Amino acid sequence: MLRLGILPEGYIYPKEERPIRDLLRKRGHLVRLRTSLILSPQNIVARNCGVRLSGNDAKRLKENAVLPLLQSNDDLAMAGMVSKETIDFLTRKIRAVESMVEQKVQLKDQYRYLLTIPGIGKILALTIMLETGPISRFAKVGNYVSYCRKVSSKWTSNDKAKGKGNKKNGNKYLAWAFSEAAELARRFDTQCRGYYNRKMQKTNFMVAHQALAHKLARAAYCIIKEEVPFVPGKVFAC
Repeated sequence: MLRLGILPEGYIYPKEERPIRDLLRKRGHLVRLRTSLILSPQNIVARNCGVRLSGNDAKRLKENAVLPLLQSNDDLAMAGMVSKETIDFLTRKIRAVESMVEQKVQLKDQYRYLLTIPGIGKILALTIMLETGPISRFAKVGNYVSYCRKVSSKWTSNDKAKGKGNKKNGNKYLAWAFSEAAELARRFDTQCRGYYNRKMQKTNFMVAHQALAHKLARAAYCIIKEEVPFVPGKVFAC
């Protein structure tokens, strides 16, 4: 079966690298918890004060932007204070994890050009490196993008839908990393935003977001394998 290529092979992650990979996964867990807590005071402020509280204001450590908006009511002030203190606690823990990870692991030469991709900073690059492992285990770019959960699982026959595959196949941490990169790239990179806007004219924002994340995942594979910097003209040519 192995010689015929019909026996799927698994990848055993190196034991010495598992702890630092799991520490980065814990960071992602803390980030998700903090996001849920940020949404809570934002909703409270919007409902009771008619004011929009930005996520950056809610996360700010040196200044409490939540409590002054809710001081008129003791109950709301308590809810805002509890949320803000928990957000600040998680922010400090997230920064502590990032500091330790940056001290213990550095980007390998094969992965250094990931930093040239819009939306990918050092932490996301380290996440992609540790979750991907050796890029040689992916025969083609399609295998890697599928592993990142950025490929549709729809089955078709004669242009007709015949069901769907398992959307949860692949690595959920890479899926999150490229989704995060796509969101940041859409906000701060002109060419990525232009591609996103073109997709938005034809479909909805979720499909446009996934399309951009798919493009970045394909670019990451080529960049890692060929050790070349990001070239927007090649990525968004079609």
